[in-house]
Amino acid sequence: MKAPTNLSHKPILTVEDYDFIDGKYVENTDAKALSIGLSQWNVDDLSGKVWRHSGNKWSRQSEELPFHRILDLSILTIASFIEDPDSDFALTNLGEKIINKENFHNLSDYLQANEKRIKPRVEEIKRISTLFLEKLKK
Repeated sequence: MKAPTNLSHKPILTVEDYDFIDGKYVENTDAKALSIGLSQWNVDDLSGKVWRHSGNKWSRQSEELPFHRILDLSILTIASFIEDPDSDFALTNLGEKIINKENFHNLSDYLQANEKRIKPRVEEIKRISTLFLEKLKK
């Protein structure tokens, strides 16, 4: 499904038919597209959006995040798989803290159960990050 272009968020770059690649929710999700575009709250800002569709119309539960929050969540996600629950030091410059050591094992259990889906995406982040950093050097 294509991301709509007639709503407040104005897509510039999209991933159409996201429901066919939505991780463990593939083909059973209301997330139909992803986009990067002009934000709905300020056309001078860029944001990312997950487009959700109820089957009848675009959902008000579609999420839109500013760029820096998308990147921060990506950093935190990857760090969560390598954090040491016995360490009091943040792994990243975000200053994350483990606030529930009792459930920390859920992160490693999730990674283990979903490694086949997660590893290629993290490898893609590494690949595209390298290209981005090379472009910045020019």
